[in-house]
Amino acid sequence: MKLFQLTLITLLSYSISSNDTLNIDLLDLYKDLHQNPELSYKEFKTSKKLSLILKDLGYEVTDGVGGNGVVALLKNGEGKTVMLRADMDGLPVKEKTGASYASKTKTLNDDGQEVFTMHACGHDVHMTVLIGTAQYLIQNKSDWSGTLMLNLQPAEEVSGGARNMIKDGLFTRFPRPDFNLALHVSSGMEAGKVGYLPGWAMANVDAVDITVKGVGGHGAYPHTTKDPIVLSAQIINQLQTIVSRQIAPTDPAVVTVGSIHGGTKHNVIPNEVKLQLTLRSYTDEVRNKTISEIKRIVRGTAISAGLPEELYPVVEIKDEYTPAVFNHPELVEKLRISFEKSLGKDNAVKVSPVMGGEDFGMYGRVEPIIPTALFWLGAVNKNVYQKAIRDDIVLPSLHSDLFLPDAEPTIETGVKAMTGAALDLFNGS
Repeated sequence: MKLFQLTLITLLSYSISSNDTLNIDLLDLYKDLHQNPELSYKEFKTSKKLSLILKDLGYEVTDGVGGNGVVALLKNGEGKTVMLRADMDGLPVKEKTGASYASKTKTLNDDGQEVFTMHACGHDVHMTVLIGTAQYLIQNKSDWSGTLMLNLQPAEEVSGGARNMIKDGLFTRFPRPDFNLALHVSSGMEAGKVGYLPGWAMANVDAVDITVKGVGGHGAYPHTTKDPIVLSAQIINQLQTIVSRQIAPTDPAVVTVGSIHGGTKHNVIPNEVKLQLTLRSYTDEVRNKTISEIKRIVRGTAISAGLPEELYPVVEIKDEYTPAVFNHPELVEKLRISFEKSLGKDNAVKVSPVMGGEDFGMYGRVEPIIPTALFWLGAVNKNVYQKAIRDDIVLPSLHSDLFLPDAEPTIETGVKAMTGAALDLFNGS
């Protein structure tokens, strides 16, 4: 396969070659994207930039799908339709990596506050790999046949982009894929390797707000009040029993109280306290059970405190639900064979599922079900990784202000893996 003999720099160089095919330097593109992140729903410049590149490459491009989403098509004869997806949004994080191309970008968030932004989750790598794959596949159309569908998705970090693109006709306005494929950088795997796993790969994610109500008053006369702070403490303790006592030990689940706010002064008992929770699970049954148990616990606590019904706690399930990513086992087996062929057997590693969330899972839930899979792309410098293992050092995680992929080998491996997988799916391997 010719791609695998090319260096990263010869893949793209921002010039027009003798056969009028656009070439772009992937490393330069990556650094440009890294320096100019945009928050969820605000990916205006990013989507425009990538849209223009894909148009120049020769793709049929549709902008504004589900917001700032970009869909690019290449119809190359009869065959399967393969969707490759990359997400575009960054995070409100101030970068502290010290890289020469570190982001110094500031922008306004949804509350009108000025914040720093950073691609702390590797979406800059995801986009760059997609462009490298797009270029190779259009320049080597004789090697495959079918329809390539490229999906540059907005708002992954807030779990709205995939939902909005599907609602906007992603699978009705455009050819319906036979396979959906995506990658995600890994902050715990060395560059040059990829990780695959069949079945549950990433978790259902729910954000839950609980308003615990009470009857406020003077801290010196607690008997005249119904203290929502005490009630909140009882609720928090009881929530810990959901996973330990209500969910089967063989079913993974997480209930985390990430925020508690209430009160204004030492000697004032407030009227209410607000809790914020994150819930994680894999199956819909465990998700529904967890939510049901939360509602039971808060209601029971209010009853035991003697609160009237109008002061029962309010449980709000936020509209930010991210469904679990389920990797279609047969598709993953195809990917494993492809990765071992393109990268070498030692560089394709079976990994374990995680409780992080990714809205890519939504694409695999549209009826009839489309075989869908996400694989991990190692992003840690090899020497740094080996030192971390040897010295028991904790590496910066995704979303950390210190997370910085080893760009060149990470991107090169990503393009090899994604391109090889696409070719094998088109060619029926």
